[in-house]
Amino acid sequence: MSSIKGEVPLQPSAPDLDILGDQVTIHPGGYVEPPPQDDASERNLVEHMARFRESPLDFLREISLHVSGTGWRAYDSVIGQPIYYPGFSDNMKAAVMRTPMLQQRIQELADRRLDAEEKQGLFGQGLKKAQTRARRKLEIVTSLQEVATSLTDGMICKFESKRFIRGAYYLCTQLLTRAYHQGIHVSSEEVLRLRSVAEKAAKNKHSIIFLPCHRSHVDYVSLQLICYRLGIALPTVVAGDNLKMPILGAFLQNAGAMWIRRSFGNDTLYTTLVQSYIDTLLQNGFNIECFIEGGRSRTGKLLSPKFGILSFLLDSVLSGRVDDAIICPVSTQYDKVVETESYISELLGQPKPQENLRDFLSASSVLSLKLGRVDVRFHEPWSLRSFISEQRARVSDVKPSSALSNPLSPESRVRLLRTLGYRVLSDINAVSVVMPTALIGTVLLTLRGRGVGKSELIRRVEWLSDRVRAKGGRVAHFAGAPTSTIIERGLDVLGPGLVGTIDDLPETTYCAVDRFQLSFYRNMTIHLFISEALICAAMYTKVKQGGGPDNQRISFDALQEQVGFLSFIFRGEFIYPTAGLLANLNRTLIGLESDGVVTLIHSNSEDNANPSGADPHKIVSIELSPGERKNGRENFDFYNFLLWPFIESTWLGAVALMSLTPPTSKQFETWLDIRKTQETAQLLGKTLYHQGDLSYFEAVNKETLKNAFQLFEEEGMILVRKSLHRSTPSAIRLSPDWTPERDGNGSIVPEGRLWDFIEKIARSRREGKNRRDGATVSTRVLRLADLVGKELFESAVVEGDGERVESQKRRGRRKGEGDRRARL
Repeated sequence: MSSIKGEVPLQPSAPDLDILGDQVTIHPGGYVEPPPQDDASERNLVEHMARFRESPLDFLREISLHVSGTGWRAYDSVIGQPIYYPGFSDNMKAAVMRTPMLQQRIQELADRRLDAEEKQGLFGQGLKKAQTRARRKLEIVTSLQEVATSLTDGMICKFESKRFIRGAYYLCTQLLTRAYHQGIHVSSEEVLRLRSVAEKAAKNKHSIIFLPCHRSHVDYVSLQLICYRLGIALPTVVAGDNLKMPILGAFLQNAGAMWIRRSFGNDTLYTTLVQSYIDTLLQNGFNIECFIEGGRSRTGKLLSPKFGILSFLLDSVLSGRVDDAIICPVSTQYDKVVETESYISELLGQPKPQENLRDFLSASSVLSLKLGRVDVRFHEPWSLRSFISEQRARVSDVKPSSALSNPLSPESRVRLLRTLGYRVLSDINAVSVVMPTALIGTVLLTLRGRGVGKSELIRRVEWLSDRVRAKGGRVAHFAGAPTSTIIERGLDVLGPGLVGTIDDLPETTYCAVDRFQLSFYRNMTIHLFISEALICAAMYTKVKQGGGPDNQRISFDALQEQVGFLSFIFRGEFIYPTAGLLANLNRTLIGLESDGVVTLIHSNSEDNANPSGADPHKIVSIELSPGERKNGRENFDFYNFLLWPFIESTWLGAVALMSLTPPTSKQFETWLDIRKTQETAQLLGKTLYHQGDLSYFEAVNKETLKNAFQLFEEEGMILVRKSLHRSTPSAIRLSPDWTPERDGNGSIVPEGRLWDFIEKIARSRREGKNRRDGATVSTRVLRLADLVGKELFESAVVEGDGERVESQKRRGRRKGEGDRRARL
């Protein structure tokens, strides 16, 4: 397929390396493992384990090779700084404790405590006062040093024993390949480049900062296995202390995990300690791995970047404490993610279960045998120092070489940090591989029918593969095998729980069984087509009106306005091209016309009068092409189906704001529990779905609703009162400017700024037979919103009384804590 204007020309891809246990196999571009003819020919770990049970000597020999370190298993000549030697942890703790930043912070905290005690008159008067103060300062500093040492010991990774890491590699490989029986695939070209960069970084004592996306707990394991197998120094992995469970926590810490709290709060000592540890790692050239999204993505697409650890990394270089570090964005893709079932439960509002070892060992990642493969891709690494210099030079209009010497304002630092985060996300998207399961899931969820025949499924998967490549994306190597073979393999991995098969028909027919879970795989492709999806959703405002081409034609100005509005409300969901709205709009329209989806009407066309002096090439209106109409709008609908669930979810979030309209009986300013408010929004969405006013059940997922509420807060539609205490939830209420009126009967009136905002979103919603009568829908939806809202207000805390009670509780807790400290 030839590339369209503005898209990336197709290039042959480098061969893949397949890492399966001890085996490393090279696969040329377009290779896919042929399907097994029977159970005996399937390449997975069960064969090896069966032989081990039958031949204990072979089993013991295999283990001894890893424990003793034969060949590459020895992990002796690694590329990077020395790790895995006795005393590594003690050396690291001593280096962290020596950092000037940490020692200065300890002195500051000691002086602050001394000043407080002096105000209480605890040091007496005269010469005795100075002696008592000096002795007390020594006690406080010693105590803080002990606390910092203990925190450091619990935080740092412990690269102590090579024998341990050899055995750990063997164990983790067995577990991983038991689940992902086709191993880990990497690009040979990217691996060679990474090794070259690692050699240069090791020579200059620079760290490589691996910044992967995060979809599964398997992400931790896969990158460590790759680095070990390729002889690159293992990175220190920044991990949340929720995984610091008995036995497993110690294992992971010795394998490279660095434990940090999920929230630092106002603990300045802990914050300084984390910064000191990161400085120490970077100053000595130790590699680091940090997940750019923070937590795992429950929806399948990239999340917005989290700036916590990224801020520490940036500050190390920005401050000059670290000369440079190498950024390496990493994409990890799966045929099937083992946690998707639990993700769906969490998205529907069920609380996240506490991590524990029994659940970890009994998870499907250990017990399943046919989850396909893992694809790990490395973007070309780049210098963090050079990035900072270029960005600062662009803003201050100075040479990059002198940009670092200029002071940086807090606003500029935040802007630089955000640019860094989104640059990494863009690089991850650029190297991500679309797996066969993602192609199948996308096709099944972008068709109007209940199911699809095998031949049609093959045709649409081939079309989608071509579109992915034309957009500069990557499709997992399978061109050397028929598409039908790849689809059979993908369906086998997804399983009958996600995709059903109806065989007793003239043609085998497939249907989506669990659309919510399949949406996880569909969302893996949406970043490639977000510009097309926004345009088609904007065009749908006219297309859904029906009639002939003239009636469905939309002016360029109207299209630009609706695309701009949709881009605005989804700014927290998607990453847009950096060229700007107008440039992206024109480029994407030209691409859609080349692809036969739309017809562009220019100023000089016969159907359009060309005013004197107007640009003859200017696009004045857009309509569906004759070919697209003839084909039943299948490509136009495809792009809409990608975005409609997100439009539905944002619409639901806006409708839920109507439930925050205060009842007429409320005479006081009332704040509502924000968690209960979002749970109520989900309950409202489930009701609307089952009553036919919401097309997509996945629209009720709490992650997208949370993003919508974040948008509403940023735009001043809602006021949020943050809580500094865990026992007191944050509170929410509608901004007065956005609060709807009530009529004489106490019913919410469908008018005002909030209702206009809802209606503008609704213009791009998927049409449904229950929603063609706007008046009926508004009455029904507002009645339900008001109904759930009344329950919220009945359980709400009125400003004044509730705050006084909470304040009294906090004073009581502080007094109790003070008494305990006094006793100590």
